[in-house]
Amino acid sequence: MTEDQEWRAQVLDERTAADGATLERLRSTGTRVLDLRAEQHADLARVQSLVGAEPLTEPDRWVHYPWRNTLVGVVGPRSFDLLRLDRNRNKITRSQQLALRSRTVGVVGLSVGHAVAHALALEGLCGQLRLADFDTLALSNLNRIPATLLDLGLNKAVLAARRIAELDPYLPVTVWTEGLTADNAEEFFDGLDLVVEECDSLDVKVLVRELARARGVPVVMETSDRGLLDVERFDVDPSRPLFHGRLGGLTSAELAGLSQQEKIPYVLRVVDATQVSAKMGASLVETGSTLATWPQLGEDVLLGAATVAAVVRRIGTGEPMPSGRVRIDIDGQVAHLSDPLDLDRQDPAPADGQDPGAEHPAGLGTDPALAVVQAVRWAPSGGNIQPWSVSADATGARLHLVRERTTAMDVAHRAGHVALGAALYNARVAAASLGVLGPVQLFPEGPSSDVVAELSFGTGTDEQLRGRAGLVLQRVTNRATGDGAPLEPEVAELLTQAAADQGGQLRLVTDRTDLAEAAELLAAADRIRYLTPRLHAEMVGELRWPGRDSVASGLDVRTLGLAAPDLATLDVVRRADVMAELAAWNAGRPLGRDTRARVLSSSALAVVTVAGTDAASYVRGGEAVQSVWLRAHELGLAVHPTSPVFLYAVDSAELRELSEPFLAELEQLQKAFHSLVELPPNHGVALVLRLSSAAAVTVRSQRLSVAQLGHQDGAAAPGIPGD
Repeated sequence: MTEDQEWRAQVLDERTAADGATLERLRSTGTRVLDLRAEQHADLARVQSLVGAEPLTEPDRWVHYPWRNTLVGVVGPRSFDLLRLDRNRNKITRSQQLALRSRTVGVVGLSVGHAVAHALALEGLCGQLRLADFDTLALSNLNRIPATLLDLGLNKAVLAARRIAELDPYLPVTVWTEGLTADNAEEFFDGLDLVVEECDSLDVKVLVRELARARGVPVVMETSDRGLLDVERFDVDPSRPLFHGRLGGLTSAELAGLSQQEKIPYVLRVVDATQVSAKMGASLVETGSTLATWPQLGEDVLLGAATVAAVVRRIGTGEPMPSGRVRIDIDGQVAHLSDPLDLDRQDPAPADGQDPGAEHPAGLGTDPALAVVQAVRWAPSGGNIQPWSVSADATGARLHLVRERTTAMDVAHRAGHVALGAALYNARVAAASLGVLGPVQLFPEGPSSDVVAELSFGTGTDEQLRGRAGLVLQRVTNRATGDGAPLEPEVAELLTQAAADQGGQLRLVTDRTDLAEAAELLAAADRIRYLTPRLHAEMVGELRWPGRDSVASGLDVRTLGLAAPDLATLDVVRRADVMAELAAWNAGRPLGRDTRARVLSSSALAVVTVAGTDAASYVRGGEAVQSVWLRAHELGLAVHPTSPVFLYAVDSAELRELSEPFLAELEQLQKAFHSLVELPPNHGVALVLRLSSAAAVTVRSQRLSVAQLGHQDGAAAPGIPGD
């Protein structure tokens, strides 16, 4: 053992020849001598008289600490134990203390585990300690590990063992400086009564539990955020699933083969991202950006050591201690003190698998009124809020704006009017397919009316519209990452014509440099959406979890096209308190990471624009959007609306209403985006579509029923049998 690895105190009895010779050599070579025996004997006599115990007759000892070059004189082991732990009485009875001293406890991971191991030794909660960690002490550890600059580079398990030896030289401590591995696990667990797991590696965490369950050893873990404490009593229930079943049947071997990114969903599942502190949640977002790793406070570590010690004590003394988890949130508690002078949140996980009941009508039918309503149902709208109602009869149909189905981003209901335009396009397709297409009038009751469009049935048709009836029902949003394949010129020409057919213009962003600029602009806008309370609340409010929520409106989380790590982080990013922390830090750039990556993977951004910013212009823009979307779908392109916060604001006052704290940034982003797409003055943007070559979707957004589309002041929408 090298000098840096020395951690065991040498206990010497000067009555033996060998120890006597060692003591003589140490004293003669300049070793510092500290004799504490007289003081300890005086204190021992006082304690023994208080409890009426017979004086202990055992020889004193000398303890050599080589790393300190110091020799200390102390009382014998039984006297030392009685005296040092005297202040535990009667919170821990003498019989309980003796029972605890018979137990062997292992600690895996000696950052947080350092405080835990020291607390166990401090309170006399074990008779032997086993410490395993391969890592060495760094300067960044000194915010939570009670060490000094002189200890940097020392193995963490050795450091903890030294500190414990200086506390109690008689407590046997064994150190595994290679950490816990498959090769040494059998030895580490042999005869173990309890294991405290505080390591960083997820696969080692699972390995510890696999071994513990196989041997009937309880596992305790404290996660240093909001005092999360986990207890798994494999000694009581050896069939208990690991981590309370939060990892399913995943094994350590399977985890060992995953990348760190692939492990993220499982880590978040273990700690329950919905319950982490706001600062920790915000820090998880920033990890890998402005933070190298997740933060830990010394106060949280010390609190964790205390809670683990309490569990170890209760298990060791046979007190009730079930399996389970609890949060002992000291920060939350001290923030809500009660004045003695005053007398007086689990969301179920998203359902697994594909959508078993994805409603996909076989056709529009032969009844004109029914066909129009069905076609309107399947029109696109922001957040799938479906801001329309329909009144239809034998003479035609009216499309109404439902103002209650809106969000802050729907400035002056412009997004709603775009959605009504897409719905009108679908209604025209339905009428044309049945040969009953008649005239259309926008805002027949005036521009301020909620009657957005009136379609009269006639005897006409439109061959182009007629051919799109099937596409109306097949169109989907595909948020999948693209392969970056370039958009062919002939495809660009067809899409441009599709917009022009409905009175719109299409501005395609295809140059890779321009796409990179657009990616940054859209990502920055998404960050503002996350960090603005109302915008964030509305965005989160659009999300639907199958099995918990109705998916007839809003966004089924399965349609988001998120990778497993990103889907898992939804529990963090949907929290308002986490976003508030990021906003206070002026941080959160990773919030736009998904948008940035998706735009960069695209073949093009299709920006549909109209000449004008009045309500009718946006309705016509919606028709152009749907025409482009159906054409793109027909050409095999994945289409994903990717619209920034500033899309429907036309001046600074409206941008201020969207997000006053970020007004200046929104103005800059909007100006840069309009410049990038060369938007002429007095033109409006109807929608931004991300076009790419990508895998087909497996889950489709659902729609409100026909009955829910009926307009209460007009003729009721006809029912569809079986709907």
